[in-house]
Amino acid sequence: MENIQSIGYSVVFDDDFKHLGDLLAERKYDKVFVLTDRNTGEFCLPVLTKLMPADFKYDIIEVDPGEENKNIDFCIGVWKMLLDFGAERNSLMINLGGGVVTDLGGFAASTYKRGIDFIQVPTSLLSQVDASVGGKTGIDLDSVKNIIGTFTQPQAVYIHTEFLKTLDQRQLVSGFAEMIKHGFIFDADYFQALKAFDFENPDAGLIYRSVEIKNEVVTEDPKEKGLRKILNFGHTIGHAVETYSIENDAEPLLHGEAIAVGMICEAFLSHKHNGLRAEQLEELVQYIRSVFPSYELKSASFESLLEIMKNDKKNVGGRIGFALLQEIGKCSFNLYLEEDKIKDAFTYYQSL
Repeated sequence: MENIQSIGYSVVFDDDFKHLGDLLAERKYDKVFVLTDRNTGEFCLPVLTKLMPADFKYDIIEVDPGEENKNIDFCIGVWKMLLDFGAERNSLMINLGGGVVTDLGGFAASTYKRGIDFIQVPTSLLSQVDASVGGKTGIDLDSVKNIIGTFTQPQAVYIHTEFLKTLDQRQLVSGFAEMIKHGFIFDADYFQALKAFDFENPDAGLIYRSVEIKNEVVTEDPKEKGLRKILNFGHTIGHAVETYSIENDAEPLLHGEAIAVGMICEAFLSHKHNGLRAEQLEELVQYIRSVFPSYELKSASFESLLEIMKNDKKNVGGRIGFALLQEIGKCSFNLYLEEDKIKDAFTYYQSL
């Protein structure tokens, strides 16, 4: 597979990290830091270092795993480690991990000394097809996802599918939510192809196509002024469900599991308010429910979910904003709905 050219950098499908070794040799960074969480430090860092040149030298910075730790306190910890290790403007941060590591690490690097270079090495399916592509960095504040962040492009993104073998089934399925979202919003044929996806042996070609779709959208609209907003399908409600679950459930939903709930709800809204045909709604909902676990969406949570949604970045003038499907493979954006209509979507999900 060829490299995918994004805005000023390459997304490299690299099974030996030769490209990364060449880049480091060319750039001659004074210091290199590898940011991991405990899991990727144990399972993924050895894979990376085994494939790198013998003279690969780095300092490791480790954070706790989990979305609940993607906050300013952990970011301050990363900044302090960079300071303690003597990071300069000509230093490099390699973010080795899932979406939490790539989001947090990208933000920390883009703001330390007004910005040092960083490279994304996503290790989860979710981060490979979504979080590492597009130049968004971010941390959460008061349970509002990614409300603090920057648009800063990495020097490169390296996708190594061997890392997927370190994931359990639940993590793989979670990442798959973003892949089917790309089919729903942009490529109906791709959605049909994904129905044959084998979680035991993930198809690198399908992963490549998912990255290609996101890159095509992001390249046209890097600052999310227009078309890029379609990538938010399922996320207005999905992010609220994810936040609520983290705050209230003994075993919180993973990101993709929450987005699956959001896509069902927002597909219903697409049918009611944006022309999605009933048979396509049924096809979409049946497929999502065949892959993802059901979630008990309690009526008592409705007001809390709406309050969380009122802080969403997509809102304008206090109105809650959505990207909604016109049909499978085609999506509209900048659509705003009243609270009672959103509650109808919650009720629809409950009825399933």
